[in-house]
Amino acid sequence: MRRIISFLSATRQQQLKRAGVKDGDKRLAEVADKFRWLDNSLSGITPTSPNTKLEEVMISADFTYALLGFVQRQMVPGYKRMQFNFEPLVWNDTTPNFLTVTRLQKRAGLEDLEYIGQKGTARPGSVVDATPREYRVVKWGKQFDFSMEAMINDDLGYFEEQATDMGESARRTLERYVSRLYTNATSILRLTNLGALYSQNGRLTSARISECRMAFGQRVDDRAVPINAELAYIVYHRGLEDTVRQIQASQLVPELATNAANVVRTGWTGIKDPHMTGTAPNLRWWGFTDYRQNGIKPFVLARRQGMPAPLLMRKRSDIERISSLLGGGGAMPPIMGDFDTGNVVVKVEDHWGTYRDNTEGNYFDYRGGYYSSGTAI
Repeated sequence: MRRIISFLSATRQQQLKRAGVKDGDKRLAEVADKFRWLDNSLSGITPTSPNTKLEEVMISADFTYALLGFVQRQMVPGYKRMQFNFEPLVWNDTTPNFLTVTRLQKRAGLEDLEYIGQKGTARPGSVVDATPREYRVVKWGKQFDFSMEAMINDDLGYFEEQATDMGESARRTLERYVSRLYTNATSILRLTNLGALYSQNGRLTSARISECRMAFGQRVDDRAVPINAELAYIVYHRGLEDTVRQIQASQLVPELATNAANVVRTGWTGIKDPHMTGTAPNLRWWGFTDYRQNGIKPFVLARRQGMPAPLLMRKRSDIERISSLLGGGGAMPPIMGDFDTGNVVVKVEDHWGTYRDNTEGNYFDYRGGYYSSGTAI
């Protein structure tokens, strides 16, 4: 029996070493102490009662449980999720608090000059008012609680990645939020109502990208003056990944059996949106400008000042340790949880917001967007 106990101890320690668990030396020492105590108990030597000997009857099923349920128990890494690199699509702003802020956007310059004859007087000009945009940030969060016993008994490190998982949850929520800025029905309707220079129904091809690029090239401001709007990003459904790669890799137009040069393979960057829904082959895609190059800001993502990233918080334990009923007390570590249930409570919270309108959707400036439903061949 002692040989089996020794074998279990050595096997468990080797497993912890290979797994590279956190606080490995401490875990190894704990395993050695537990098996040493069991070995001493079976030998009639116990720390609390040296005259008492532990006796038990073990059957074959007990050995099966010990070898399979304890020694062979190991955590398997979870899935890796897809990321949405949305940062180039949104203009970042900061608000001082949760109150609504106003931003005035200048969407036109001054009028052209007019010919003045001899002894003539210049006519007065006019200025187009700036377009106001109002938005505010709101709170986003989620609370999780774990029992104190579960965290202490966690010898596999199941809860060690919870902080990372909570941070990824906050990031994924923000990604889906940005994705909905242009995939919601109101934003789509805004572009489709503007006509051919802002939307189409074609599937993603090199010819359709050329149409999108030409549409951006014909954008004008509120005075009908041409502006420097250029296609910079194409945001697409993950089902179009091979199509995007083929267009960007082909020297010739991939859809034509000719020697026509593929002139649209460069000049834009593809961004895959894993949160976009759709059913092949009718997959939607969008074109956007780069606000850093031409000042056209399709969307705005506002954060509250002092909150550039999500916060991870843990509730302080409301238990107080006392040495005696007459002695002074001291704070307990958060791992002890609350007084009533021993629950350890953690929370992730973030603050962000964007522009929202009942007619324009979430477009801070519609001149920076282009939409295709992907339904026409």
